[in-house]
Amino acid sequence: MKTKSQNNPPVAVVDCNNFYASCERVFNPKLLGKPVVVLSNNDGIIVALSNEAKAVGIKMGDPLFKVQDLVKKHDVNVFSSNYVLYGDISHRIMTTLEQFSPNVEIYSIDEAFISLEGFKRKNLTEYCREIRETVKKWIGIPVSVGIAETKTLSKIANRIAKKNPKYDGVLNIYGIAQNEIDEYLKITDVSDVWGVGHQYTKLLKKNNINTAYDLTKANDKWVKNNMTVMGLRTVYELRGIPCVSLESAVPDKKAIICSRSFGRYVETIEEIKESVSLFTTRAAEKMRSQNSACRLLTVFLRTNPFKKTPQYHNGVLVHLPVPSDSTTEMISYAMKGVEQIFRKGYLYQKVGVMLTGFEPVDRSQLGLFDSEDRIKMAKVTETMDRLNLEFGSRTLFYASSGIKRSWGTKSDMKSPQYTTDWENLPEVSA
Repeated sequence: MKTKSQNNPPVAVVDCNNFYASCERVFNPKLLGKPVVVLSNNDGIIVALSNEAKAVGIKMGDPLFKVQDLVKKHDVNVFSSNYVLYGDISHRIMTTLEQFSPNVEIYSIDEAFISLEGFKRKNLTEYCREIRETVKKWIGIPVSVGIAETKTLSKIANRIAKKNPKYDGVLNIYGIAQNEIDEYLKITDVSDVWGVGHQYTKLLKKNNINTAYDLTKANDKWVKNNMTVMGLRTVYELRGIPCVSLESAVPDKKAIICSRSFGRYVETIEEIKESVSLFTTRAAEKMRSQNSACRLLTVFLRTNPFKKTPQYHNGVLVHLPVPSDSTTEMISYAMKGVEQIFRKGYLYQKVGVMLTGFEPVDRSQLGLFDSEDRIKMAKVTETMDRLNLEFGSRTLFYASSGIKRSWGTKSDMKSPQYTTDWENLPEVSA
């Protein structure tokens, strides 16, 4: 059995409170204290909600049509997902966190781990309160902070800090007595432990392991046999033994997928091509951001499996002659892929593009197009990326991705893109 060290450096997790709903409030102060929900693509499912919305009985994952009575009764503010806004605000938050620690691991759009190595324990709570206050002041987003000896314990501290007002958003359990840590573990349901999913929760509770504290007392051999070595690492982390290191450098993705359900059913190959062109463009942009080129491109499409209409789904894997990071080149291959798998007579609900087989850009060789053409394409791509970054994502786009895009994802209640679109800049009156 591993034993706990007395010299483990502190790690904190900073988690945004009700992130999507909080983003909607930043530029609309009238929403403060009011119930807010944010919908999934096509405005179907509730994917985020404020505490006020939870209080009236709305739950994450509820279909909007099923809670319309609650929405009307309690005057709930409903928004379509605005991922451009959320992504930009997230970037600003992560940049702010880097002012407080040289080692920041971005875990998700609304959460990051930060190393507090070198800080004295008595100053940790005060320092993390400063982090919390700075993010709120600079960005307008409320966050909670948990500090502990391991990532898993810091997640538990964060959850308690978020739910119990007496901690004012910050809970520091680093370096405290083990019996005090045990008290926090005893009030944490095993289902709320980081890394314990639904199936493991059922298994653990079946074996009378109901809390995080119970899990720390589980037999190591039993845990490894039933939850693999990953489950054993979770147990060690709960015991204060670090097993999951901080990764300040985000590893490159092995695959990039861009897919969406249509706002309505699509029947024509022209509209399928428009959507595939758009998704190829977006996937290529993400790929270039990690300085990669791809050798494999997959295009897939399907009908709605839950609708009683003729069904069809198919995909095609396209091998590029040489790795490419050119959107122009990838769209060309993607269009050929669509032509191979499209069939008339079906109501298509979803299409997507996946890029794989990545290599560093500097290893790419000339291939399908001659050197002069590829040099020109590279310059066009670089210019488009720069202008779209500076002036907004649709400043320049490929005509093949369509102009009106009537097939696009439904988002009738989307807020403006306040921080990334010049036309949506909020107006301030003195």
